[in-house]
Amino acid sequence: MNVRGAVVDLDGTVLRGETLLPGAAAAVAALRERLDRVLFLTNNPTIPPREYAARLRELGVDATAEGVLTSTAATVAYLHENHADERAFPIAESAIVDQLRDADVPLTDDPDAAGVVVAGYHREFHYRDLQAALDALGEETAFVGTDRDTTIPTEDGRSPGSGAIIRAVAGVTDREPDAVLGKPSATTARLAADRIGVPSDECVLVGDRLDTDIAMGERTGMTTVLVRTGVSGDADLADSDVQPDYVRDSLADVPALLD
Repeated sequence: MNVRGAVVDLDGTVLRGETLLPGAAAAVAALRERLDRVLFLTNNPTIPPREYAARLRELGVDATAEGVLTSTAATVAYLHENHADERAFPIAESAIVDQLRDADVPLTDDPDAAGVVVAGYHREFHYRDLQAALDALGEETAFVGTDRDTTIPTEDGRSPGSGAIIRAVAGVTDREPDAVLGKPSATTARLAADRIGVPSDECVLVGDRLDTDIAMGERTGMTTVLVRTGVSGDADLADSDVQPDYVRDSLADVPALLD
């Protein structure tokens, strides 16, 4: 494998919930020794890059805020580029709403005033949110999702993710989102390329999901490695049109591919 940069997923690849996966810290250090750049890319929309980097450092993984790209950061970029003058009505929990506000996305809590509805991870999702979506999503209102992960890996197994909320809103309003950010969206791929500063064909992407991680790497011409520590397993591989270049048990096995 002849690469200069690595794009590494976090949840299910480096972490499971709040826990560092075995060998992950040493693997990231080895990648940094061998490559020019390492970028962490996550579909977790709830944690700001600065906080993510701080958590990683506490666990012994070298990280900076600039070196972490999240699905909310990609959503913010998309909103600024495509809906800069429109008020966003969020159907998402406060951790996402706070990030939108901090990034100067104009917000509203009035469904009738919404120019765009932003749906994402929401542990307190309620029937009233479905009603608000119906009220807000008129013919001229855009519909944006933070990421498509229907489930997320945790210490206790899988839990519903942003994709579950987005699908619920899509179902009740009988319309698909105009854009879903995070991996494997073109916006996120472009932002990742800008951050890492290495041509895609000289990058390796490591992740645990075929439909997001490996799909983005495949679309952009990166070498892809699926690890078995998260969502997608061998049974998923057998049924998927998206196929990684390599399959390894964990991130700890990836540096050896560079030797």
